[in-house]
Amino acid sequence: MKPMLISILKIVALLYVAICGLLYFFQENLIFFPEKLGPDHRFRFNGPFEEISVKTPDNVLLHALLFKVENPKGVVFYLHGNAGSLDSWGDVSQVYNALGYDVFMLDYRGYGKSRGKIKSQKQFYQDVQAAYDVLKTRYPESAIVVLGYSIGTGAAAKIAAENSPRMLILQAPYYSLADMMRHFYPIIPTFILKYKFETYRFLPNCKMPVVLFHGEQDEIIYYGSSLKLRPLLKEGDTLVTLKGQGHNGMTTNPAYLAELQRILR
Repeated sequence: MKPMLISILKIVALLYVAICGLLYFFQENLIFFPEKLGPDHRFRFNGPFEEISVKTPDNVLLHALLFKVENPKGVVFYLHGNAGSLDSWGDVSQVYNALGYDVFMLDYRGYGKSRGKIKSQKQFYQDVQAAYDVLKTRYPESAIVVLGYSIGTGAAAKIAAENSPRMLILQAPYYSLADMMRHFYPIIPTFILKYKFETYRFLPNCKMPVVLFHGEQDEIIYYGSSLKLRPLLKEGDTLVTLKGQGHNGMTTNPAYLAELQRILR
């Protein structure tokens, strides 16, 4: 029995190592779910918008949309979630347009009309900074509200920490992706994760007002993530808990809209 048990353990160990290897080399396919659009795709949104190109440090062209209102109070730099493209995310702009803000949305590499492919965390962060730099040529930083949703919250926190926007809003933020892995898949070692997205490292360096929103019933990014982030907030910052809210549909939640209207007045 002993030789058989040893053989079984060896097979299990080899399978475990093989699975970890596959997760390492194909993790982009497990984190990012882009919808690709042709270069001639025509967007159909209510209200005026402008298509903007963003050149990255390695000369890849990313695509962004700027949704406009008359006499804007400022602009919301919106970093969307890990699936879809601006063709669907663009509708979210109406919420912030209705409050008197322009909305600037970026499609990450490989999303929508953006070229290239996401290959590293450093690249991802640099792309978002390049988009922010373009935005600063059109608006003073005192008019920019950085808003990240889901996967976009880590990059939003980093941008806010390393620049000087007016405010940072995070919808369904994670403590880090490593923390998410430990929570949902404790058997998988976190050292294989190339995308740490450590929100907790950036929040202490955010000098502007910070507001976190999290659904109490979030099934994707567990609510405890924001509870872990809360001690890192400075005096005056806020965690808003949305009762009964899951991961999707937060932007149309009446409690979210009421609080948003208050903080963006």
